[in-house]
Amino acid sequence: MRVLIATLLLLSVAACGFVGFPGVYKINIEQGNIITQDIIDQLEPGMSRRQVRFILGTPLVEDTFDQDRWDYPYEIKLGDEIIRKAMVTVYFDGDRLVDVKGDYLPAWAAGAGENATGTAEAPAADAS
Repeated sequence: MRVLIATLLLLSVAACGFVGFPGVYKINIEQGNIITQDIIDQLEPGMSRRQVRFILGTPLVEDTFDQDRWDYPYEIKLGDEIIRKAMVTVYFDGDRLVDVKGDYLPAWAAGAGENATGTAEAPAADAS
């Protein structure tokens, strides 16, 4: 009888782990550098690496094989669900910023006037 009770207790505890325990609080997990459009808009062509590092922070990924590229990934998760994910890559020529690519772009960057399909957006017609 004791073996049967112990087995049932063990199976019910194992079932809670498989199904998921109800009411468990899951915290937000932020990984990477926080990236917003306001931060990216502060970048200007010709900025030094030091100025870019001041604005964006230390890059999470500095490519060993390409010293002129810095990657800034950002992800916020609630449990297993990804709430927001962004990636920005900045390119340098020597010590000067020359291009920005990714999910957020400054107005001067290559491709900033393109939509999701990669074609240039037409300017809005004047309503006057």
